[in-house]
Amino acid sequence: MPRYFDHAATTPVKPTAVQVLTEQMPRLLNPSSLHGSGRRARLAVDSARSQLASAAGADPSEVIFTSGGTEADNLALKGLFWQRRAEDSRRTRILLPGTEHHAVLDTAEWLEAQHEAQLVTIPVNGEGLVDLPALAQLLAEDPESTALVTVMWSNNEVGTVQPIAEIGRLCAEVGVPFHTDAVQAFGSLPLSFAESGASTLALSGHKIGAPVGIGALLVRRDVKLVPVLHGGGQERDLRSGTLDAPGICAFAAVAEETVAKLPAEAARLAGLRNQLLEAVEGVDGVRLCGPDPRTAPELRMPNNLHIVVDGAEGDSLLFMLDMAGFDTATGSACTAGVPRPSHVLLAMGLSEAHARGAQRFSLGWNTTEDDVAALAEALPGIIARSRRAGLAADAPRSAVQR
Repeated sequence: MPRYFDHAATTPVKPTAVQVLTEQMPRLLNPSSLHGSGRRARLAVDSARSQLASAAGADPSEVIFTSGGTEADNLALKGLFWQRRAEDSRRTRILLPGTEHHAVLDTAEWLEAQHEAQLVTIPVNGEGLVDLPALAQLLAEDPESTALVTVMWSNNEVGTVQPIAEIGRLCAEVGVPFHTDAVQAFGSLPLSFAESGASTLALSGHKIGAPVGIGALLVRRDVKLVPVLHGGGQERDLRSGTLDAPGICAFAAVAEETVAKLPAEAARLAGLRNQLLEAVEGVDGVRLCGPDPRTAPELRMPNNLHIVVDGAEGDSLLFMLDMAGFDTATGSACTAGVPRPSHVLLAMGLSEAHARGAQRFSLGWNTTEDDVAALAEALPGIIARSRRAGLAADAPRSAVQR
């Protein structure tokens, strides 16, 4: 079996989720039905809603179940933008950093192309942290024209943790709604919707060991959204569709379990992550991306290590690690077979050449000390081989080869 270091993409399903699904799938039917079976399903969903709300520091009435983080982000951005434009046509600006997840970036760009949104980039520093004075200035320039602000709680690539409560305070001072994608943060960092200052907050089940296909958008009761999906009027008329009662129950159970174990698990994963960092920090041409967890642990996800290797391609690193039995991820996005540097690294100021050598290692609940020791031992050699492969690929080809 390969050793799995890609928990930021998807975390393997936890035993608790399997147990809940196995028990509930044969029993829970449509929670919107009025008969006894429907009422039992509704009670199960209501209980799970309270369970998830408690884990996320929210009120149960603020939990809107979705199919995952992408739908939650779409509902938040589109719903807020359309609502704000309907109330005042001057509200066209969406403020966001260039380091956002594509679920947010692509949605914002669609609103720009189809609904006259104006995207305004919030600067970030070399570690990916939002420039708070610059955000305050952008908000003060013309608050009447700002529809919303969106900043993800922690970055999925480099693990940078944003000052969410401070961002929420700045937005509240000028009456602008604030959305945060907390898909990576939930279950890995202390998180409270009530204390965040956010208007809406996105969650996803499969990032914490629940099944794929279930998530939630937390929406403050005083916040109005235009629905994206229409139909039966479920979920406060904000998200129509038959609820996945068994998936919701599994999501809530895993959330409760994960948050209860968070302090000890975060410390364990941070220690393992730092072992990996020690294994590569002495290798020439390798640099850490994002905040240094040894000097500013509060600014970085405990399970995230992201490096760039000079003279190497991220894809080469990934494939060599894969052949050696390690599942990792590169920061590059690939469109139509063409490798492209990570937009996150470019927004942080890295050159395209440096950004091409990215590799992310993300740990999780089933990562063991043996897994980390094996990867730490293998990494220096794999880095050296990938750099040689990168240099060979950059060498001029002969006339015959051309």
